[in-house]
Amino acid sequence: MLRLPKALRSVRVRLLVIAVLPMLVLLPILLGSSVLRWSSKVDAILLNKVTGDLTIADQYLGRLIETSGERVDAVARSVDLLRALEGDDATAYLERQRERLGLDFLRVVHSSDWPVVQAALSGEWHSAIDVFDAQTLRAMSPDMSTRAEIPLVPTRGAVPTDRTVETRGMVIHSAAPLILPDGAPAALVGGMLLNHNLDFIDTINALVYRSESLPEGSQGTATLFLDDVRISTNVRLFENVRALGTRVSAEVRAEVLGEEQIWLDRAFVVNDWYISAYEPILDSFGAPVGMLYVGFLETPFSMAKRNSIITLAVAFVLIALASVPVFLRWAGRIFRPLESMTRTIDRVENGDLGARNALVETDGEIAQVARHFDGLLDRLEQRDRELRDWGETLEHRVAERTQELQEAHWQLEETTERLILSEKLAAVGEITASVAHEINNPVAVIQGNLDLARSNLGAAGAPAAEEFRLIDDQVYRIGVIVSKLLHFARPEDYSGVDQSVDPGEVVRDCLVLTRHQVEASGIRSSLETGSRSLVRISRTELQQVVVNLILNAVHAMPGGGTLRVLTEEDGPEVVLTVQDTGSGIEPDTLARIFDPFFTTKHTQGTGLGLSISRQIVSRAGGTITAHSTPGEGSRLIVRLPIEENALMRDPDIMSQDHLKQAPALGQNGAKWAPPDQDEGTEWLSAH
Repeated sequence: MLRLPKALRSVRVRLLVIAVLPMLVLLPILLGSSVLRWSSKVDAILLNKVTGDLTIADQYLGRLIETSGERVDAVARSVDLLRALEGDDATAYLERQRERLGLDFLRVVHSSDWPVVQAALSGEWHSAIDVFDAQTLRAMSPDMSTRAEIPLVPTRGAVPTDRTVETRGMVIHSAAPLILPDGAPAALVGGMLLNHNLDFIDTINALVYRSESLPEGSQGTATLFLDDVRISTNVRLFENVRALGTRVSAEVRAEVLGEEQIWLDRAFVVNDWYISAYEPILDSFGAPVGMLYVGFLETPFSMAKRNSIITLAVAFVLIALASVPVFLRWAGRIFRPLESMTRTIDRVENGDLGARNALVETDGEIAQVARHFDGLLDRLEQRDRELRDWGETLEHRVAERTQELQEAHWQLEETTERLILSEKLAAVGEITASVAHEINNPVAVIQGNLDLARSNLGAAGAPAAEEFRLIDDQVYRIGVIVSKLLHFARPEDYSGVDQSVDPGEVVRDCLVLTRHQVEASGIRSSLETGSRSLVRISRTELQQVVVNLILNAVHAMPGGGTLRVLTEEDGPEVVLTVQDTGSGIEPDTLARIFDPFFTTKHTQGTGLGLSISRQIVSRAGGTITAHSTPGEGSRLIVRLPIEENALMRDPDIMSQDHLKQAPALGQNGAKWAPPDQDEGTEWLSAH
């Protein structure tokens, strides 16, 4: 659970937070929501304004189209045109009327595919916006195609295009019915090119954005688009260069020209953001061919909103900074008794039961609570003294009873151990007598007959020499088992600590004796003899200890591993270590491995090996300890005292008789040799 810092756990801080929270949290939320609502209202007002501006521009363009049609119809109905058509000056008359009306072309047409002309041929004048290609413009007037050309300017956000110049022209196309002198129907067709028509767009801008209709810093703009290309605009590309040839953004083009919808939103126009309104312009066929745009610069309005928000925020911060100290000072006297009680509680928790509030003020509900609290502390202190007295008495009585129980428990354990040991020794005595009678005699018969067979056969028994040796080994193992029982039952009869032996020599013999078990388990064994001193112990007993340790290591590595046996000198002792890489021993089991009859190999052992080994080593004045890591292996260490005044023995001067007495190894077995002069490591392995 998250624990607050001590300062935040103060009563003063918590009450101040409760008092100031409405002003510091609720008021900012209220102000923020009001600002957001005000900002959305301002945006709505701006959109309403640009909508009205677009309406004015659309009405002006519509009126211009209608006026053009009315003027062409007036000329078509005039008597002067009929007279000119009857005479020879019809062309000159039409040119004069074109210049007077401000048109770019005025001519008589007998037939056409344009809906405007077809309406006139049907008897009604009509006027609309149409787009003519360069060839059509050139046919109507030689210089119209040149005046219509607008180079395209690369524009950020526009739809990609391969075109470099706009050659089409947007024209106010008007036609009125005309009856020729010969009575044939015709149409008087006139038109005004809107490409580069800056007077037209400036007039719209002047009508929509009159002086002082926008705040200082803002700027109103109007644009006429042919498709998505600006053909007439007062938007500036540079200071005095109009943005003719620039294109509208892809987003606006898709909504206005693609979906024929009116755009009312902010939009990026050439090089800045504007509050914009776009509407599609339809030609006489009803297809969208361009757009009419009006808008004004967004930056002044954005700055005004930002400045208003900053002003409100600064005012709120100043008010908060001025009012919070007043609140703190005003609340100081209210919090003082609470803070005193908090300090008193802390002192009591730390063990000072004599701490009190001792307030000077006598008025106020909190002061009364503090005085009641002091009274409770007085009663608490008295109860604490009583409980301490009772606790000391109880502890003294419990200590007495505990000591009595411990003494009784120790006596019971000692008696139980003696009883168990007596029962075990009695059982072992019976087993020993039975073994001596039932096993030793058959073993002696087997050994005698084996020696007799070997003697009678002589050289003829050479092919069975290995089998004879194996029988000798097994008879020896039976003798070892019987010897273990006898050693455990009557250890004083087998002490034999009157011999001086070389531990390294004994270890070599033991590795030879256990070769078959090591090979059968696929174990790689190594011997390191680093000691030259003698120890006083029976050679047979030391062999028994080492063989037992080696066989235990072999049993711990049923799947193979590494067996390491080494002897070394450590001050006044010879240290013999048997180390394996087996499964290891759990800590609970490790504490009991030297107990008599304790075994984890229920069908393979009697549980006497390590117990007898410890008895043998103890009688020789040494110690045996075990260390193990589960999953990594075990290490058993035997320490024997070095015999004083004993001569050092050189293993290189071992008698050849001893070598002859060692059992011969098979052809696939490991070969044994005396260690080299550099005291290196011997490896005995079947691999």
